Amino acid sequence: MFYHDGGKLQYHVKVDKPDPLFAKALQQAIGGIQGEIRVCLQYLFQAWGSRGPAKYRDMLLETGTEEMAHIEMLATAVALNLEGAPLEQEKAANDPIMRATMGGMNIQHAITTCMAAMPVDASGNPFDCSHVYASGNVAADMLSNAMAESTGRMLAVQLFKMTDDKGMKDMLRFLIARDTMHQNQWMAAWEELGGRDNHPIPNNFPQEEELADYNYTFYTTAKDDSVPPPTGRWSEGVSFDGKGVFKTKPMKPVGGKADLGFASPKAAVQKGQEKP
Repeated sequence: MFYHDGGKLQYHVKVDKPDPLFAKALQQAIGGIQGEIRVCLQYLFQAWGSRGPAKYRDMLLETGTEEMAHIEMLATAVALNLEGAPLEQEKAANDPIMRATMGGMNIQHAITTCMAAMPVDASGNPFDCSHVYASGNVAADMLSNAMAESTGRMLAVQLFKMTDDKGMKDMLRFLIARDTMHQNQWMAAWEELGGRDNHPIPNNFPQEEELADYNYTFYTTAKDDSVPPPTGRWSEGVSFDGKGVFKTKPMKPVGGKADLGFASPKAAVQKGQEKP
């Protein structure tokens, strides 16, 4: 169950000078793959499917609900940035200067929503949930969430650089700060769950069942020795999880040649594909 606090925003949203082009950019933070709808639904679906210690479910519910407040803030910011946009003015349709001014704004803000935000990205693509990840594995979900907050913070920082509006910069400073907290929050939960000692994920599969010749080998795919392999922490020394030793090898095929046999006579194939 969710509650709404009388229309009060989580943080101040003020626009000193409306900017329809910035409103279009802000749509990415609402409905883009780095946006708030994505993380809101991701955290909520992770919570609703969570099994195990209840505190992780509760934490996800708290933060997923907070992300609703961020959507509300950004939708308000979009609407305020559209106030006084050229398409609201009577002479916009006939004035070439006005038409040029409105050229970069999202036309749907005017013809579909009467100057309000939409659940779309900056290109106008509707949010479709294809980047909502809820695996049911709490450690995997924590890493997925840290990645989501990282790209979200990248977007918020870029938006901060795109505007000189003091009100928008203040709002974005708040959102960037919350991204900082959430990155740390998810990584702290991952660490509490065992961190790297809990790898590989999932950790309930016995590693003795894996093929030991392959589980800590970095493969290179160059045709000859003229291209040196990329070396780093992943190519030698003790593995990240401390349960193996990294090594580097050139990749060589060890499987046989693929042979699918003949096609079924029940399939819509040519006669030559069927078994003679």
